[in-house]
Amino acid sequence: MGRRRRRLVGPAAKGGSGTLPEVIAALSRSLPAGPSPEIFRRAKFDRPEAAPALWRLLFRVLSPLSTDASSASLALETQACWVKSALCSQGYPRLALAQLPEDGSRGSRELLLALSWLLARGPLPEKLLAQAHVQVGDEMPVCECEALASPGPGAPHVQAEDPVDIRCVQWLMGRLRFRWRCLAASQQEQCTLLSKIHLYTRGCHSDRSLGHLSVAEIEMLRDPEVGQQLLWRLQHENTGLEAALEWRRGELVFWRWMDTVLTACPLEAPAAAAQPTFLPRIPEYGVGKLEPIAQELRALQEELCEAAEHRRVAWEAKVSCLGHGPRWSAARQALQTAVGQELAALQWAWERDRGPAEPHGPHRLVRCEEDAPRGQHVRAAEVIQALRSQEACLEAALCRLQGQCRQELAKLVGSLPGLIWIPPSGH
Repeated sequence: MGRRRRRLVGPAAKGGSGTLPEVIAALSRSLPAGPSPEIFRRAKFDRPEAAPALWRLLFRVLSPLSTDASSASLALETQACWVKSALCSQGYPRLALAQLPEDGSRGSRELLLALSWLLARGPLPEKLLAQAHVQVGDEMPVCECEALASPGPGAPHVQAEDPVDIRCVQWLMGRLRFRWRCLAASQQEQCTLLSKIHLYTRGCHSDRSLGHLSVAEIEMLRDPEVGQQLLWRLQHENTGLEAALEWRRGELVFWRWMDTVLTACPLEAPAAAAQPTFLPRIPEYGVGKLEPIAQELRALQEELCEAAEHRRVAWEAKVSCLGHGPRWSAARQALQTAVGQELAALQWAWERDRGPAEPHGPHRLVRCEEDAPRGQHVRAAEVIQALRSQEACLEAALCRLQGQCRQELAKLVGSLPGLIWIPPSGH
């Protein structure tokens, strides 16, 4: 084993800056709770003792909420299940990972390959460092699309054997509305407190472009221990940045070593490619009930196909009748004109108001005067106007969809005589 390790750090392994253990150590320092280079070396030979550390590393890398105490205290089986589902949703191509046991007993080489796949997709260390950067000012994201796209590990699925009561659904909807109102009220209170802090500390900051202190800066003035903690976090962040730079300089060494890992990995069976990665869990008591449902679904599918074919034939006949007359040409010309006008209006609106700059990044909240130079800042009035326009568009789309649903329900009710339809209140 000692000779094999010396051969890895020899001249063959050198293709960039530093040897292989140094490059892997830099990679580990740039990742959250990264394991030692020895774990990577054991994972190449598929040693079972390296699997738990790699499961935890992948969970910290894939879960945006892994820094919470509740997420960090999850069992290894829960973390492994989350890693499998997250990699499957991102399109991980190897099916062998889904077949690994979730108790962490084996599969370290497959986990190493999954980590290398994530590293090859994009700047993973830089992305993780940007998510965990130290916030000295009072920052607020203008858009939270990335947070909504990665909501973190979900709650464990509980399958209900009996039909769900509608009153339980109404109760859950009431709880959801109450939580939403509490969240909105807490955010409103937080904004009010931040506004008071920014107003009372105006003129206290050394930077004239800011003009006031943030909550973190006030805490440092009140308690020197908070300043020491902030200094330690900044030093830790600088260490991660230096490790990321060192990893980028010697990245080629790591990928040459990963070629040897991939060569040592056995090929997947051809038959496994035709099998789905995750199969739905079907309880034994419900297998006999699925056959009538499947037959009904097939009958509905055939009926839908037949109805669609009839409509398609009727539409083609109507188009062929109108296609040779002047009415069809005039309608087509009017449609093209309307579409061109709408596109021109959209282009003009976009050029007139391009919206806030860098809408997906966090911005520091700064209280400034109305006549202050804009610079690179984003004004709150512009963000509010953009959000209100988006809200109006979403409400219009919701009303249109609700109208379509009412029309479909009215058609269904009209086709069933003797059925009394009572629409919900407020609609």
